[in-house]
Amino acid sequence: MKLENRSFSLSIVSGKGGVGKTNLALNISFALQQCAHETLLIDCDLGLANLDVLLGIFPEKNLHDILNSEAKAEDIIFRLKDGPDLIPAASGISDLLDLDEDQQILIIESLKPIIKRYHFLLLDVGAGISHTVRSFARMTHKQIVVITPEPTSLTDGYAMIKVLNLKYGVQDFLILVNMAGSNKEAIQGFERIRAACARFLDLEVEYLGYVFNDVAVMDSVRRQIPLLKMSPLSVASKNIRKISEKLIELRQRSLEDISIIPCLRMENFYEHSAVKQNVRESKLQ
Repeated sequence: MKLENRSFSLSIVSGKGGVGKTNLALNISFALQQCAHETLLIDCDLGLANLDVLLGIFPEKNLHDILNSEAKAEDIIFRLKDGPDLIPAASGISDLLDLDEDQQILIIESLKPIIKRYHFLLLDVGAGISHTVRSFARMTHKQIVVITPEPTSLTDGYAMIKVLNLKYGVQDFLILVNMAGSNKEAIQGFERIRAACARFLDLEVEYLGYVFNDVAVMDSVRRQIPLLKMSPLSVASKNIRKISEKLIELRQRSLEDISIIPCLRMENFYEHSAVKQNVRESKLQ
């Protein structure tokens, strides 16, 4: 079967703010790009954009221009030196906080012409479980849920998974434990959320890895320089590169599946599960 799509899409989400999600999205994107995998990072934290702040940049255009003018996706791409391409969001614009379905479709259709050039498409989605957050989170092939070992983070991370699973049928969750004090603490945090998902949702989630609590991370935030550029040999940088290697392996294993599923989609998981099953059955005939 001819592969139609090779772009692997990932939404990076969290049940609560303050877990380092956006910083991880940025540095994972840099790590993927450094491994020669063309990557597009989209700031989907609409109305409260932070990626431009972390980078110390001032883009002239952003997602708001797609929704409110005739701008094309190509026009709003900000090309980062030695890093991924970035589509920034706007900050402080209230009409972006609750996108309706027509606006979501407009964004997806606008991105289609450029997506095929990338191996990875990462959506940095806002924290919480608002309508817009849920809409973006369910569009992608897989969902990276960022948690910390703190009980409140674990509870809110589980709530995010529960809503996406029960309401939209999303099943492909990858758990990333950030700000871990040790490998043991990270595993314990993952096991708690894994056990809850298995017991109450009959759902298996996958462990993507951990990033240790590292002072170099806060230094990079204050200096508005990506961690992988400022402190490439730091412990956290090494953790992030290991996570990117796992994502590259996962994409390679998933090429057949992602070839028959749009990189971004509005439909529920169940509909595309049926498509995959039909394609597999046709190949066996």
